[in-house]
Amino acid sequence: MPQIFSGIQPSGELHIGNYLGAVKNWVALQETHPGALYCVVNYHAITGVYDPAVLRQRTFDMARSILAAGVDPDRAILFVQSAVPEHTELAWIFNTMTPLGELERQTQYKDKAARQESILAGLLNYPVLQAADILIYRADRVPVGEDQAQHLELSRDTARRWNARFGEGFFPEPQTLLTPARRIMGLDGQSKMSKSLGNTVGLLESDEAIWQKLRPAVTDPARQRKTDPGNPDVCNIYSLHKAFSPVDTQAHVATQCRSAGWGCIDCKKVLADGVSAELTPIRRRAELLDAEPARVHDALATGGARARALAQATMGEVRERMGLS
Repeated sequence: MPQIFSGIQPSGELHIGNYLGAVKNWVALQETHPGALYCVVNYHAITGVYDPAVLRQRTFDMARSILAAGVDPDRAILFVQSAVPEHTELAWIFNTMTPLGELERQTQYKDKAARQESILAGLLNYPVLQAADILIYRADRVPVGEDQAQHLELSRDTARRWNARFGEGFFPEPQTLLTPARRIMGLDGQSKMSKSLGNTVGLLESDEAIWQKLRPAVTDPARQRKTDPGNPDVCNIYSLHKAFSPVDTQAHVATQCRSAGWGCIDCKKVLADGVSAELTPIRRRAELLDAEPARVHDALATGGARARALAQATMGEVRERMGLS
């Protein structure tokens, strides 16, 4: 059975963008791929200035949200990256084999570097650590959003390069499992949903708070009046219906939009009901975890021990093949 690995930054509580784009798929994959590895990648969160206490809290909050969303530590391995130091050991090995030009061509590096006066090495080497995150578990399937596809190509190149020198076929060439909801736009309709842009809906927000965000959200820009027919194919709110509403509701919403039978506010009210139906059980599970935070710590400790055992086995073989032991 293919080995699954995926990671997520410790940005605090989940919002519906990273829930739909990653974690909802994780929950489904743990049923078909028991032992899938899901990692809160806190090493990736220290490439800029940060507050250690805030990082620690955000790491915990992210883990709690993932568990509340339905990841089961009995079916999957949930852990924090820094609990497994073999990630950084393998990343250093891969750094010694990775051409500088490959890293400088990475789209995310170029975009972020263009906005910084002083470019830190960690930003350049980010995809090398990402390759180590995947290959330390010899994972061959990685559920990602389409914006991470280029980094995964570098992981395949890294596996091929190491295998050619030290043992053909040892590291698999990981393949992309694009998530069903590939790119979730923010409520502004302009950018990918992101906390830094303030265009998100939190997974654990109350129904009232969610409605206050949905009400002014951008819809089809051509609809200036309720009587104007709309085009659901260009409406960001309708894209969220595809994620949260039953298929028959989606069809009804589309018909009402195109015929101007509903105004945008009516469409948003139906969406709010769909969002509430899916998120209410998640909020309830989060409340139970808040009452017993030790359950989160225990899940991460158990997951970290299981992940490290796998990583140590890989590194033992890597060191032997490379003459390091």
